[in-house]
Amino acid sequence: MAQAVVTASKLRLVFQVGMDDDGKPVLKSKTFNNIQKSATPDQLLQAAQALIGLSNDTLSNIERVENADLLA
Repeated sequence: MAQAVVTASKLRLVFQVGMDDDGKPVLKSKTFNNIQKSATPDQLLQAAQALIGLSNDTLSNIERVENADLLA
């Protein structure tokens, strides 16, 4: 059975920065690299909430992005 070994973790905040001509939201993301792989979802949410307060844009989504190596 294959296993996934996490090699990197990132925190991505997605903001709505406006609307396009068709009325669809325009999204912009800010990614924070080198997040500890052992960080819990609660810890990431706390960090994200602190960072959100520094932006004037509307938050659309908080994402954890992980890169992993697959081993056979």
